[in-house]
Amino acid sequence: MKLNKIYSAILLSTLPLTPALAAGLDRSGQSIAAFLQPGNYAEAGISILDPKVQSNQLKVNDMAEDYYFPSAAIKVQATEHISIGLLYDQPFGAESLYPSNNPVFGANGEATQVEVETHNLSALIGYQPTENWNFYAGPVYQTVQGTVSLRGLAYGGASKLGSYDINLKEDEAYGWLAGFAYQIPEIALKTAVTYRSEIKHELDTTETFGFGAIQRPNALTEVVTPQSVNIDFQTGVAANTLAFANIRWAHWDQFAVTPKFLNAASSNNLIDYSDDQWSATVGVGRKFNSHWSGSASVGYDSGAGNPVTTLGPTEGYWSVGLGGQYSPAENYFIQAGVKYFWLGDATARTGTTNVGEFEDNYALGYGLKIGYRF
Repeated sequence: MKLNKIYSAILLSTLPLTPALAAGLDRSGQSIAAFLQPGNYAEAGISILDPKVQSNQLKVNDMAEDYYFPSAAIKVQATEHISIGLLYDQPFGAESLYPSNNPVFGANGEATQVEVETHNLSALIGYQPTENWNFYAGPVYQTVQGTVSLRGLAYGGASKLGSYDINLKEDEAYGWLAGFAYQIPEIALKTAVTYRSEIKHELDTTETFGFGAIQRPNALTEVVTPQSVNIDFQTGVAANTLAFANIRWAHWDQFAVTPKFLNAASSNNLIDYSDDQWSATVGVGRKFNSHWSGSASVGYDSGAGNPVTTLGPTEGYWSVGLGGQYSPAENYFIQAGVKYFWLGDATARTGTTNVGEFEDNYALGYGLKIGYRF
């Protein structure tokens, strides 16, 4: 069985677009698939996640906010042996808002909430000594910012941390990535291993305690986004059909956000995780005709430990996804996908105290992407 390069390129693009909902703050999965496309290539996409995270025990109907994140990439085959690329994504984040009328997580019309936002720009240069091998590396520019408010009895009420706010001002820092890929285009076989370094940030921090409006400005809080390894694999299994898999490891087990004055007041971290994340996605893609192709996938994520922070009370997931692609011509396509997540039950904890159970959680993810070969 042989597949020409155009078929390989079309089938490669059927990999599921829909967003990840992973352990810790992991969001995009940090794929470099666009850089491994043949020839010159550009893409832009948007992913949307609609989660529901609830606790019957604590009378919380839903504390997880919907969110969306864009992505974009361009890859240029500068010479026969040299390629360059630029990838943009939002790899980590969180967005949660508890109901303000729940005394466990709200007080005086205000509610516990969190917003964490990151932006990544990865510049890559690849060297292809032969048609089969590709060695690549490059710098990564990253920004991080966040705000958190704690309200309610879960944090000891207004006399303790139940009146606490923190603003982590945007910080920029640099890391790097490196990896290699091996391919046999005739059978659509491609495998890639990519390592990303941790990136250390020191964010200007303002902490406010509502009792007496005590403000603690001009402190620095260290945040280290985790190192990770992605392994991607695909191979043709029949005419116009391929199988694919992705495995990801992210080093969350030493992750902690420890603001100076919150720690002094409670001896606790604001956010921490106890386990590394392992996730995997496997599936098949098929080209139906010259214009249409599709994919189906199954996914698993281990989570980053349990009990977990009240700011994200789920532990891992199982998922199923479907993707479809329309190619009006050989050089461009439009892709859409949907994914359903069964989110793992978790025990929410503040410091060393378990607050309650979050169960029967789920999420729907949607994605849209446009790709162009030039």
